[in-house]
Amino acid sequence: MKLYYFAGACSLADHIVLEWIGRPYEAQRTTHALTKSPEYLALNPNGAVPVLIDGDFVLTQNAAVLFYLADRNPFAGLLGDGSPRQRADILRWLCFLNSDVHPAFKPIFRPAAFHPDESMASAIKDTARQNIRRYLDVLERQLDGRDWLVDRRSIADPYLFVLLRWAVRFQVDTLGLSHLAAFLARMYADPCVRAALIAEEDSIDVETRMLT
Repeated sequence: MKLYYFAGACSLADHIVLEWIGRPYEAQRTTHALTKSPEYLALNPNGAVPVLIDGDFVLTQNAAVLFYLADRNPFAGLLGDGSPRQRADILRWLCFLNSDVHPAFKPIFRPAAFHPDESMASAIKDTARQNIRRYLDVLERQLDGRDWLVDRRSIADPYLFVLLRWAVRFQVDTLGLSHLAAFLARMYADPCVRAALIAEEDSIDVETRMLT
């Protein structure tokens, strides 16, 4: 299998899952410029990451890639115990992260897409941070008494890890989110997570990426 990724992007979640699975794979770092090339657009017309290639099968969209990796490798236990109820619970949180929390960062990434007046950029970003904080409060309550988003480690957890790193990077208020802070520390301590981070970023600057 081959994974195309941007360093630190949502594709980091797929990179971590590939490490958890433990089967041979190739990770190909790309850039925004390279994703606009004809060769890459033939794989993903949206010019985005992740792209996963497994033989002659090309898959895009982060949630789909995560689900495929877990479903293709059931021994890793990343879709729970295999019961419909637990699979649905994992997918619920994966969809929440993918459809609600992830898009909430877009006004921070590209404020001009939400208002053409550059003087509004700061206000747009501040509103986005407030919205993200509300989502983090939901996730904080879910992690009360749990190590993972559901009863066991799943494909939802590395996605949450990525989004928490973004929250720190883009200065979202994380004061008092003790369960999320413990989750983030637990992920940073995981050898497979560290391997994916080193492969993508060449280092692990944990101290500056922890929740307050």
